[in-house]
Amino acid sequence: MTTTLDLTGLDTRPSQVWGAVRLVPLVRAEPVEDLRLHARLYGDVTGLVEVSPRHAYVSYIPHGFVATWTDDGTPAAAYGTHLSTDGDPAPTATTDLRFHRKMARRETTHRLRFLPLHLALEGYLALHFGGPSIAWEEWSQRAIRQGLSPRAEEAYVGADVRGLADALRVFEIHPGQCGVLLYVADALAAAFAVPHPDDYRALHPTLLQDLFGELIHHYATLMPPVPDFRARVDDVRIRSLAELRTAVADQEDAWSRFHDTTMAGGLLHHAYTWRTVHRMGRFTLSRFLPAFRPKEENHIGEAITDDRGRITYLKTFRLSESQIRRGHLLSRLAAHDWHLADTAAGLGITEAQLGLRLESAGFGHLLRQDVLDGYRSR
Repeated sequence: MTTTLDLTGLDTRPSQVWGAVRLVPLVRAEPVEDLRLHARLYGDVTGLVEVSPRHAYVSYIPHGFVATWTDDGTPAAAYGTHLSTDGDPAPTATTDLRFHRKMARRETTHRLRFLPLHLALEGYLALHFGGPSIAWEEWSQRAIRQGLSPRAEEAYVGADVRGLADALRVFEIHPGQCGVLLYVADALAAAFAVPHPDDYRALHPTLLQDLFGELIHHYATLMPPVPDFRARVDDVRIRSLAELRTAVADQEDAWSRFHDTTMAGGLLHHAYTWRTVHRMGRFTLSRFLPAFRPKEENHIGEAITDDRGRITYLKTFRLSESQIRRGHLLSRLAAHDWHLADTAAGLGITEAQLGLRLESAGFGHLLRQDVLDGYRSR
């Protein structure tokens, strides 16, 4: 399924700024009562997830989310959070490795554990993971037998994004707030939304444990503070409190329109390919991938939608230009059955140029060495 992101039910509120970090609150007029989220903390050990019997996903996984829901629409309660401290005695004869069965796993009839953001990242890493669909002579034996395995990407933890910890600490949480859009140097870094305001208050600090791309890390380190957008009310025309309220409401509406059409346009105005991960009563957990548009803003993510298609949970990750390029090349190859000449023609370049682009993107090992040497000599 291909469709855009629809944030119906989530209203934008005026942003707050701390240095280069801008936080835009998302507020629900009516919280989702029959779906609740809480965090399950795993600590700082490395996580290994069994994706399939022959494949595993290895990453830093500090926490998981547990979704609890009801089938009859009655309010669901947050299940709770387990906290561990540095003073807890460490078990003996263990290594710093935590094993997880699947990215999303049902624990009881109405409770699902999933790994936030890693669910989306695994979808990106699995993009055409099997490699060439036809054994054309240009591809190496490794490419034919192993595909893209192993596949790796790098990211920064939120605690390493300069200014983010302070911004979250001084951030004013609005009544009814269920999410936030996070900007660094006014580049949209991430979107995060949950069903209920109580869930957001509990999960607000987990943004420091999320993953961010190199672009966001560099912007936070190198860019100057961003300006605050302040409301302008013409006091000459204000004659009463009613007129003042109307003017303030007009300013809030103007900010929301500007934000949704301009600042968040790269996230909201493009179509994504969605894949269902798990069904949970009237809710559906999915992940999505962009069309991989080079030199444009591209996001991957995961979401829980209700039976009317409205988003109740959302978490996104902004891809770097190199990650977009890799996704674009793999998508174009797959669209042409991994035939190099046809793919090159579709991209408007020569076959040798395509081979060198693959090498530059880190996929040179997929080509036979003599073929790659021939491309270099042209």
